[in-house]
Amino acid sequence: MRRREFITLLGGAVAWPLAGHAQQRAMQVIGYVEFGRPEQRANLLVAFRKGLSEIGYVEGRNVAFEYRWANDQYDRLPDLAADLVLRRPTVIAAAGGLSVAMATKAATATIPIVFRTGTDPVQAGLVASFNRPGGNVTGITSMDWELMPKQLGLLHELLPAATRFAVLIDPTGFRISESLGKLIVTELQGAASSIGRHLEVLHASSSAEIDMAFAAMVEKRVDAVLVSSNVLFQSRRTQIVTNAVFHRLPVIYFTRDWVETGGLMSYGTRNTDIYRLAGIYTGRILKGDKPADLPVMRPTRFEFVINLQTAKLLSIEVPPTLLAIADEVIE
Repeated sequence: MRRREFITLLGGAVAWPLAGHAQQRAMQVIGYVEFGRPEQRANLLVAFRKGLSEIGYVEGRNVAFEYRWANDQYDRLPDLAADLVLRRPTVIAAAGGLSVAMATKAATATIPIVFRTGTDPVQAGLVASFNRPGGNVTGITSMDWELMPKQLGLLHELLPAATRFAVLIDPTGFRISESLGKLIVTELQGAASSIGRHLEVLHASSSAEIDMAFAAMVEKRVDAVLVSSNVLFQSRRTQIVTNAVFHRLPVIYFTRDWVETGGLMSYGTRNTDIYRLAGIYTGRILKGDKPADLPVMRPTRFEFVINLQTAKLLSIEVPPTLLAIADEVIE
């Protein structure tokens, strides 16, 4: 083979992977940043992909993913978001709560962001308004904190003689919006006071503190508990449910997966519904919609689930009135 032919052939071989890389990068990319761990959030990622597929996008076929998992560590979120922005994805799905959404928003003012949170995104400073978010951010909020007075009322109906209630909160989740956290606690204490009941506020930001909080509930002779909607608590679901049953404390949660794990009751939205909606919005942005023009969505479907096995274990007789309004009773 002549030298010139060899060089031409070699040059073509070098060009092949470069051309392939350029073609791969032409595919739109979704940056997916999540507070939790992949193995714990697999069902939610499936729901997100389902929503995405409804708009016509399938991972590996016509869209690629860049994943970043914080593994339940709040302090990792700013670096993960910043690194993801350097990859220049088409859109970023900020899954797993307010802290993820705020860290991602702080990292970019230009890349579209779709958030999923349980708090008021306007009060938190994520968007300008629900109908006209403005800027590069929109998403889905389940507004879980608005449901807590309803949850308190369900506990009161279950245990009408109970006088002392407690709410378990992770304060770390509100360190970026302390005023919002205080407002939520104040409103919930007001709801308890309106029915002549006392509410204890207990904090936990780690596995050890969760155990300590339940021990404190027993010491304070708490009758029933609300576990706030929180991504850290979601990842410690088994630990919290085990503590509740061990200490014989009636607890109400936000989503049905807690009751399926052995929790007593839940009232709220389905997490899978929220993630599916986030997938739909992400797909719409891939098709060219602008976040500023996409109103923040709120779910309209709520469900009340009761686990009668756990009620029996706690020696609680669920009133027929609650059974009648339950969307599902696990026997």
